[in-house]
Amino acid sequence: MRLLLVEDTEDVADAIVASFERRGDAVDMVASVDEAKSAIAVQEYDVILLDIGLPDGLGTEVLRSARDRGSRAPILMLTARADIEDRVAALDKGADDYLVKPFDLRELHARVRAMLRRQDHDRSGIIEFGDIVFDPAGLTVAVSGKPISLARREFNLLEVLLINRERVVPKERIFDCMYSFNDGDVNLNAVELYVGRLRKKLCESRVSIKTLRGLGYQLINDD
Repeated sequence: MRLLLVEDTEDVADAIVASFERRGDAVDMVASVDEAKSAIAVQEYDVILLDIGLPDGLGTEVLRSARDRGSRAPILMLTARADIEDRVAALDKGADDYLVKPFDLRELHARVRAMLRRQDHDRSGIIEFGDIVFDPAGLTVAVSGKPISLARREFNLLEVLLINRERVVPKERIFDCMYSFNDGDVNLNAVELYVGRLRKKLCESRVSIKTLRGLGYQLINDD
């Protein structure tokens, strides 16, 4: 999953980024309205986490810009303002949820999962496909009832393939979900590397990853 975090308080931003990266998500972190608008202009995001108070303006400007561009990404507003008017205004302008600071990171993750479920019932809930049971909240994967251990990027890759199961996923789309702008030295060959590693860990599963050369990858059930 690829997220955009717009937050100018460094320690808060670092904690949020670390919490999502631990589960294999790619996070682009910016600290201003202008940087956020630039990121949204060039990258499609699965989720946007947006602080309301920013050094060069209000997060609602970014919210409006994202919606004007046609972005359907769930947007969660982060705010230190307890005033109900601010929250109502953000929701009316297209935000999907809000969270008042300070907050527990577990609640943040739960709210992100809830937003994704509302958008697509296949996302961020437990996914069962063939003999695989994938739990994004618990960060666990089981094959035929037996847990398997995945590195964080392998976990992210499997999540992308499961969400799009039986559909062809372009390599570029997988890359965008696995890596952020901070991973500047990585290229598309990294996707092939992790596909190979994931295949080995799924070797006893009836589910397999099919390569469609020039098109991408497809997760199929061999039953």
